[in-house]
Amino acid sequence: MSNEPEVAALLDRGHRLGADRRNTNYGGGNTSAKGTGNDPVTGGPVELIWVKGSGGDIGTLTGAGLAVLRLDRLRALVEVYPGVDREDEMVGAFDYCLHGRGGAAPSIDTAMHGLVDAAHVDHLHPDAGIALATAADGPELTRRCFGDRVLWVPWRRPGFQLGLDIAAIARDNPQAIGVILGGHGITAWGATSAECEARSLEIIETATRFLAEHGRAEPFGPVLPGYEALSAERRHDRAAALAPVLRGLASTDSRQTGQFQVGHFSDDPAVLDFLARTEHPRLAALGTSCPDHFLRTKVRPLVLDLPAETPLPDVLDRLRELHEAYRKDYRAYYERFAGPDSPAMRGADPAIVLVPGVGMFSFGRDKQTARVAAEYYLNAINVMRGAEAVSTYSPIDEAEKFRIEYWQLEEAKLQRMPKPKPLAGRIALVTGGGSGIGAAIVRRLAAEGACVVVADRNVEAAATVAGEIGNADRAVPVLVDVTDPAGVEAAFAAAALAFGGVDLVVNNAGLSISKSLLETTDADWDLQHDVMAKGSFLVSRAAARVLLDQGLGGDLVYISSKNSVFAGPNNIAYSAAKADQAHQVRLLAAELGAHGVRVNGVNPDGVVRGSGIFASGWGAQRAAVYGVPEEELGAYYARRTLLGREVLPEHVANAVFALTGGELSHTTGLHVPVDSGVAAAFLR
Repeated sequence: MSNEPEVAALLDRGHRLGADRRNTNYGGGNTSAKGTGNDPVTGGPVELIWVKGSGGDIGTLTGAGLAVLRLDRLRALVEVYPGVDREDEMVGAFDYCLHGRGGAAPSIDTAMHGLVDAAHVDHLHPDAGIALATAADGPELTRRCFGDRVLWVPWRRPGFQLGLDIAAIARDNPQAIGVILGGHGITAWGATSAECEARSLEIIETATRFLAEHGRAEPFGPVLPGYEALSAERRHDRAAALAPVLRGLASTDSRQTGQFQVGHFSDDPAVLDFLARTEHPRLAALGTSCPDHFLRTKVRPLVLDLPAETPLPDVLDRLRELHEAYRKDYRAYYERFAGPDSPAMRGADPAIVLVPGVGMFSFGRDKQTARVAAEYYLNAINVMRGAEAVSTYSPIDEAEKFRIEYWQLEEAKLQRMPKPKPLAGRIALVTGGGSGIGAAIVRRLAAEGACVVVADRNVEAAATVAGEIGNADRAVPVLVDVTDPAGVEAAFAAAALAFGGVDLVVNNAGLSISKSLLETTDADWDLQHDVMAKGSFLVSRAAARVLLDQGLGGDLVYISSKNSVFAGPNNIAYSAAKADQAHQVRLLAAELGAHGVRVNGVNPDGVVRGSGIFASGWGAQRAAVYGVPEEELGAYYARRTLLGREVLPEHVANAVFALTGGELSHTTGLHVPVDSGVAAAFLR
C-alpha cells in the first residue's frame, strides 16, 4: 500500500504540514487520500481511502499508521446511519469497511474524510483557524475573512454527523475550498494532493493575515504590575525549586498506581507575556476549546494568583491551597456531567500549572506527553490571543468538553494503550553515568521505562550515552563533579527542569588507586574519600531535598563494593571509602524510611571488562598485586568465586533494577552482593 502514488503523496503532504506547528499540533488533525487498489480476493480494482489512523501524528506518519478502507462500504454506511444519538456505533462499523488487514485503527474523523466528495482532504488545528472558530462572532468573522470561499460549520462533536455536515457543504457550494469548524479547527479538500495542501495553507495564511490586520494591539490587556517575567536565571532557579513540589501535587492520584507524572517546564515568551497581562485569569478560567487541546491539558489549568516576586514559602503554601481547590472543582465538574455510563473519573490533578513571572509546568504519564501538553497549551494561548484580538474568546461549553473527555470512544483508545513498563513515570539520576557500570545502569533503567539524567564530569561521554538511549524526552546529560556541592545541587536543578524532579538516584561515581599503606599519600586518601564518601553524601543530601519536596518516596542506591567488607591488600583508601558508603546506606535507610525513601546498596566484585576504573590504571595495579597479566585479571577474579563467573557492568545494572523495579518494595538498608560468590565478603 505504501508504494501507491496516492499514499506517497499523502505522507509527503502530511509531513510538510505537520512540520510547522502553526498548521497543526503534534498528534492533531488528520489527512486522507482516495485512490484505487486491488481487491485481495478477486484481484479486481476497488476504490479505497487511506486516512491517518487513531492516535497518529501527520508530521511523522508512515504507511503503517494509515487506516485503509473500501470507499463503497464506507459510503454505504450513510444508508444505515441511525442518527446523531447513536453515531458512536458507526466507529465500530468502520471495521467492516476495512480493506485487507486494514492498517491502523480508523479514527473518529474517518467519516469526515470518506464522505466528502474530493480525492484529498485535510483536517488541521491551526492557531489562526481555531481563533476564528472560538470567536464569539465566528460565523461573521469567517464571512468577512473568506467570503464564500471558506464556510462556517457550527460546533458539533467529531463523528459521523459532522462528516455528513461537511460533505453537504462541499456538495452544495462548489466554490468552497474548505470550512471553519466552530470551536474546533479547519477542513480543506482538493482534487489533487498539491491542491489540497495549497488550500489548507491558503486558509491558514488568510486567517493569519486577517487577525494581524484587524486585531487590536493588546488583546490580553495591559501589563499587570508585579506579574512581569523574572530574569532568565531567576526564572530557572525558581522553576527548579517549584517543579518537584508541583510534580508531587500533580501525582496525587497517579501515585496510587505507582505511575507518577513526569514534568516539563516552559518559559516561552508567549506564556510569560500571557501571564503578565490583566486578562489572563479570566481567559485561563475559560479553558481550551479544540478537543485535541483539552484532552491533553484538561478542562482548565491551575493558575497561581500571586506576583512574581512573592517569597517562595508563600508561593508553595498558596499552590497547595490552589491544588486542593482545583481537585474539588474538577470533581464537581465530573459529578455535574457524568452519567450512569460515564467512565470513572481519571484523576483530579491539573495537567497544566501556570506561574506568573516563571512560566508553565505541564505533566503527563511520560515526558513526551507532558511536553506535548505544554505545546497544546501554548497553541491555546495563541488561539485566545487571536480570538480576543478581533472579538471575544468563546470556547465550547463544559458539557461538551465533558462529553469528549469522558467519551466511551476516548476511553477505549486509552484502554488500547500498552501496559506501562516497570519504571514508567520514574526519573533516575546516575552519577558516573557516562561509562562503565554507570552507563550500563543508565541503559537498563531507561529500557525499563525511566527517564534518565546521565550525570558525569565528562559531559561528552554522558551526552554519548544519553544519545544512544534517545532524545531529550528519555535521557539528558548533565555535567557534575560530585565533590562540588554547588555542582551537585545544579545537577538536581537540571533534573527538575528536564523532568520535574527525581525518584531514583544511583551513587555510582568512583575511582580507585591501588597502593600499600606506606605508599598511600594524603592526596590519594583525600581524593578517593572526596569522590566516593563525600560525593555520595553530597548527592544523597541533594536528592533527599527533592524527594521530600515531592512527597512520593523514592530510591537511593549506592554502588559500593565487596571491598567494603572484604579485607584485601594494597587498597586501604579505596576500601575505607567504600566502607563509608556502605554505612551511609544503613544510616540513610534509618533516617529516610519515614518519608518512604528506600536506601540500598550493591556490592560488586572487580568489574574488569567495560569498567572505567579498571581502564584508568586500577586494573594494572590490581593485576600486579595478584601477580597475573592484566588481560587475565577478569578470569582471575572469576576463578576465586563460588560460581566461577566474571562480573560485568550489566550484572550490576540488573541488581539496581531488582532493587528499584517494584518487586522489593519493602526492602531497605540491604546490600546485594554481585560478586559471583566471594565467601570472605559474605555479609554477617
